[in-house]
Parts: sequence; C-alpha cells; structure tokens
Amino acid sequence: MLTIAITAFITLIIVLLIANLSSGEKKIEHKIERRYASDDPQFLRSMGLLLGPPVITGNRFEMLLNGDRIFPSMLEGIRAARHTITFETFIYWSGEIGEQIAQALADKAHEGVAVHVLLDWVGSSKMDKRYLNLLRDGGAEVIQYHKPHWTGLGRMNDRTHRKLLVIDGRIGFTGGVGIAPEWIGHAQDEKHWRDTHFRVAGPVVGHMQAVFMDNWVKASGNVLHGANYFPDVEPAGEGLAHMFSSSPSGGSDDMQLMYLMAITAATHSIHLASAYFVPDKLTINAIVEAAKRGVKVQIITPGKRIDTHTVREASRACWGDLLEAGVEIFEYQPTMFHCKLLVVDEYLVSVGSTNFDSRSFKLNDEANLNIYDRDFAKQQTTVFADDLKQSQQITLEAWLHRPLTERLIEKCIPLLDTQL
Repeated sequence: MLTIAITAFITLIIVLLIANLSSGEKKIEHKIERRYASDDPQFLRSMGLLLGPPVITGNRFEMLLNGDRIFPSMLEGIRAARHTITFETFIYWSGEIGEQIAQALADKAHEGVAVHVLLDWVGSSKMDKRYLNLLRDGGAEVIQYHKPHWTGLGRMNDRTHRKLLVIDGRIGFTGGVGIAPEWIGHAQDEKHWRDTHFRVAGPVVGHMQAVFMDNWVKASGNVLHGANYFPDVEPAGEGLAHMFSSSPSGGSDDMQLMYLMAITAATHSIHLASAYFVPDKLTINAIVEAAKRGVKVQIITPGKRIDTHTVREASRACWGDLLEAGVEIFEYQPTMFHCKLLVVDEYLVSVGSTNFDSRSFKLNDEANLNIYDRDFAKQQTTVFADDLKQSQQITLEAWLHRPLTERLIEKCIPLLDTQL
C-alpha cells in the first residue's frame, strides 16, 4: 500500500509540473509567408485584424529615457488624476521610488480617486509590505496576481509581465520599466539600468485600459466600466497605433505572431532592442530570411552586466545562423540593458513588456503598443544608434571561438528553453 501511495504522489507531482510548465495552447508551427511589404496598406490591415483591436489614429507619443525622465512623468500623471488610476506591473520592489509611487497612489485614493493596483505575486515578492498597507489604508484596491493557492496550482507559472499605468482613461504609460532602485537615474553606472518607457495620449489609451481590464476581471471578478474608465477621448495628435495583449489563457501566440509578421514584411531595416533575446528556430529562420533578402538587421542585447546569466548563455547559443546570414548583434556594455523595442523599416515601432523569448511568447501575460509613425520611428532609431555606440559587436569569428565552458553550458540550455 505504501508503494502505491508513493507512486500516486509522484505521479501527481509530475502532472502538476507539466501543467505549470506548459501553456496548453497550440503553437505557431509554420513560417509566415511574405505576401506584402511593410509599406503596403495590407500590412497595417492584417496587423490590426489579426492581433485584435483595430489600428486607430489621433494619438500622441512621448519617449521617456531612463528613470530620471520615466518616474517623474509617471508621478506627475498619478498626482494629476481626477477620477481613476489603473496600474499593473510585474516588478515592484522596496526602495525610494517604490515608496514614492505607493504614497502618491494612496494619496489619490484618499482624495476619492478610484485606484486599482494589480501586482504580480512573484514580481512583487521583494516589495515592502508597508506599501501594501499604505495603499489599502488609503482606499486603493490592491490584488497580487496568481498568488499561490491549492485551487490554482496550474496557474503558478502564468505571470503578468504587463507594465501599464492609465490615468483617467486618457493618459497611458507602457514600456520596460519596473518599480525598483535599479531603474532610477540615467543608466550612469552598472547599478542603474538602461530602459525606455512611453507616455501616450489619445484614443489608443482606451486599448491600454482594456488590456488592464482583461487581467483585472480574471483576478477580481469585477468589471470596471463607464466614462471614468473609458471616456470619449479627443484626438491628441495624428499617430496611428493599437494596443494588444497575449496570455496563456487566450491568444498566447499573438506576440510571436506580431514579431513574425513584422519581420516577414520588413524590406529595408530591422532594429531590435531586447533585454532577453532567446528566439526559437521559427523566429531565427524568419530573421535569417529577412537578412538574406537584403534587410539590414541590428540587434542590441545585454552584455556581461545582466541580471540573469542563464538567459545570456541561452541567447548566445542561438546566434550562429543569424551571424552567418549577416545579422549584426551587439552587447550593451555599461549596465543592464532592459529595453524592449522593435523598429521595422523606420515605420513600425513596437514597445511594451514583451521579451524576445519563449516565456514572453508562450507563458507570460504580455502587452505591446504598436505605433505606425515614420517620424516617431526615426526618433527611435536615433536612440538605437546612440545605444550602439556603447555596445560591442559580436562577430561570427568571435562567436565560433567562444570559451569551451560557455559551449558546454549551452548544451544544457535546451532543457530550460520554454522557461527562458
């Protein structure tokens, strides 16, 4: 009887592990055929229809480089709120900026603004519990996403990686920044990370609000609606954009589909800034084909100053075919490079929470803002060029002669591929 019980227990553990480490959805298995270029109206039409919300005009975008510009703008937005604040993030740790944001949110809740905060349970594990008490005592509604419970063990590997702040349904923020000391400053040394966030005004903020509501309903069972959350927003500019999301519970392949479609439609250039660059074979092939048809592909990813060295080893392991095809890969040197940005043909700019890896494509809840604006795209490639100046290019020869220890580690990486 004891043997049977032990066997049953082991079987249960294996079943739970499989449930936790897989999304359960069918993956994209075949390459996307190139049927149009990025400047063909069909590209814009396909992106809007396949990814969910339609592309809409009337938007204005502001780029915020590093914490010295990101956090003051976010705090200004919070303090100016009149009706509602919705905030969803992965990383929220202890520190001065975490306390400032918690205090600002609590102050607005105390004034009568409806404040809703959705924090990933894993990502906020280093958060001082005083902040939670401060928020709740002030009247904010706070939920920790997928906090472990025996009734939801199958969701433990599903994390919200989205980074959204929406003020009154009219102003939105998204990008790569987390709430932690590492993001403050201006990337001046290895303790202060390089990142970019974006402030958005216009009708597309309604898309951002809808993405927040997607997880808020899942976590709380409560639907927030009405003019205070979804107001009639007047045009703030002329920019075209749409916000879309992905999650294991629905549309887990939307992010990878977007990247594959954008890469396949590229005609002249692809600029990719990626904190965690671990593409699968399908995506590698799409990039290789783009390079072979004459597209200039440049990729910036972290160097030795990275928070997760396993990811760097996994990334470097898959560079062979890319380098052979002429793709230019650079490692950022000064500090951790946490940017998440794709620019195609100086037309499409995709920004948000998504990393270029299987975890973002298959397991995490992610959200990206796609902007179709040539002037804005040129601005991003200028910043990209500035980052290149502080990066070291990795040649095919250097990659082929990388240390033996690194190549041995790479042999074990495929066992963790879906988790990276």
